[in-house]
Amino acid sequence: MIDVEDLHRLVLQSLDDDQAVEVISIPLAGKSSIADHMVIASGRSTRQVASMATKLAQRIKDRVGRSPRLEGLPAADWVLIDADDVIVHLFRPEVRSFYNLERMWAFGDEPNLGATAQRG
Repeated sequence: MIDVEDLHRLVLQSLDDDQAVEVISIPLAGKSSIADHMVIASGRSTRQVASMATKLAQRIKDRVGRSPRLEGLPAADWVLIDADDVIVHLFRPEVRSFYNLERMWAFGDEPNLGATAQRG
């Protein structure tokens, strides 16, 4: 059995190894029961997104002993990898901008972007 934080580090290292861009991790512990961490990252193309997702799923399986749930292949515009305590969203940049999950899941941890924009 792998510790949640070890799984989180494995995910982040895998994405770094595969040259994911704009990787962010949102802590969900105490905010949501779906997972302890949500990781959002982009690939430069559907091919890179698919490759990152496949490699990450294999690395999780090798370490944990079971495959995470994958959704969004083979289209690979947006791939969801559900490793129970860590949820990973991999996007093509345009798709990521459209859905803007970071803003949806921030829960007020970031400054109020609306108020900042109105002051200019």
